[in-house]
Amino acid sequence: MEVEEYFDDTAAFYDAVYGESIDGDREFYRDLATDADGPVLEVGCGTGRIYLELLRAGVDADGIDVSRGMLDVLRETAVEDGLEPSVWKADVTEFEADREYALVIVPFRAFLHLTELDDQLEALERIHDALASDGRLVLNAFAPSFEVICEQYGTWEKRQLEVDGASYTYRTKTEIVDEVEQLARIRAVVFDGDGDQLFRTDTPLALVSRREFELLFRLSPFASWRVFGDFEREPLEDASQEMVWIAE
Repeated sequence: MEVEEYFDDTAAFYDAVYGESIDGDREFYRDLATDADGPVLEVGCGTGRIYLELLRAGVDADGIDVSRGMLDVLRETAVEDGLEPSVWKADVTEFEADREYALVIVPFRAFLHLTELDDQLEALERIHDALASDGRLVLNAFAPSFEVICEQYGTWEKRQLEVDGASYTYRTKTEIVDEVEQLARIRAVVFDGDGDQLFRTDTPLALVSRREFELLFRLSPFASWRVFGDFEREPLEDASQEMVWIAE
């Protein structure tokens, strides 16, 4: 699976690259979780950027992710912080919950790594099945922006990183690979301090518009849903805003 391999490869560098990528999302999901009347599940918990915040806040939270490498990093951080995570490797399109959740969250655009319509619908159905009767799903995703695609896609971005006392160059490029299907691909290449390439990897990404999300929810078992712009729950009026979906 491309997504699994990509995140296994990049797990050691993930927090250094994406630690503070979206302003306000960590606090937003933490507050939702602390207000939830029951356990919480994070889909795509990764290295624990959001998930460990829930544990620190005293939330009864589980997490799943397709990448064993990302979960290994999460567990290492949890041990350092004296936390006891309940996370396991699972694909959201296949997992079956052992208990009912009051809240399921899918932060940091993880839903967009589902590039097939059947997988998107299956994920929504599996999440719905995991929720209590009054439970909620909350996820965020970027609104596809022609300006961003034209100005930024296809261009390599370079970051200099320090990880565990060693220096690395981390290069990424997002590009459209199928205009008809509206699919993009994120490519990552990492070099060590001597300039030697350590690995090259990539993962697909679906560009899902507001209308497409609306249709997905209409076809899902969810009874109602709303979308907001950014994590302050403002009206969604511009492609520069993050789409925040809440479904019940």
